[in-house]
Amino acid sequence: MAPKSIITMVIMLVLFGCGSSEQPETKVEVEVKMNLTLTSPAFEEGAMIPEKYTNDGANVSPPLAWVEVPEGTESFALICDDPDAPMGTWVHWVVYNLPGDTRELPENFPPGEEPVTGGKQGLTDFGSYGYGGPAPPSGTHRYFFKLFALDCQLDLTSSVRKSDLLKAMEGHVLAQGQLMGRYRRR
Repeated sequence: MAPKSIITMVIMLVLFGCGSSEQPETKVEVEVKMNLTLTSPAFEEGAMIPEKYTNDGANVSPPLAWVEVPEGTESFALICDDPDAPMGTWVHWVVYNLPGDTRELPENFPPGEEPVTGGKQGLTDFGSYGYGGPAPPSGTHRYFFKLFALDCQLDLTSSVRKSDLLKAMEGHVLAQGQLMGRYRRR
């Protein structure tokens, strides 16, 4: 037997035991997530976000739609952030507990912690509930709209921030998708 084969056999015996029917205690978690397709009629993936959806325009949220929703989806969560902000990632939108049968958000989704259209909104880095459009201080920034299909409704109190939402979603994400748009001030 070649030395490489002996080493491989020893490793296998250590990992799997010598004829033992017991499996080694390993905590290897494999997460297989479906992909949601998230789109907007206002802009395509990687394209410039129209001024209407920014702080330089009407500052209304863009319309969003999604497909390929997995069975068992009880709710959706959405986060929009800008990783190119000078002081670190800037959060522009936090939405959660959108009903599982939702397939789109209309343009100008209502602001407030509990919009009448359903779901709940968390605090942005602007310190408000609801969408806060792009307002980069300089250069072209990327804005990631990230959608998550969840297997439950989240039990969160008020003043939810992105970090609270991400923690609450752990172990509940069935699928996810994203749409990235860019913006640069004139």
